[in-house]
Amino acid sequence: MDVREEEAIRAPADRLTAAYSATRSPAEVKAAVAEAHASFEDRRVGDFVPVLVERKVRAVLGRPSTAH
Repeated sequence: MDVREEEAIRAPADRLTAAYSATRSPAEVKAAVAEAHASFEDRRVGDFVPVLVERKVRAVLGRPSTAH
């Protein structure tokens, strides 16, 4: 991931960490962001990746967790 993309992902990752702080650890959010980001690696969506990552993580983390 290049610096520009890394910076673009940081803002939604921070929002997601804050949004799920009551139910998910920062490590869980970071892992979900990394997984969601990787799923778009070979896609031609460029500037939309941060938005797509945030939506995908919200869908995953919004489900009840069996780890808690």
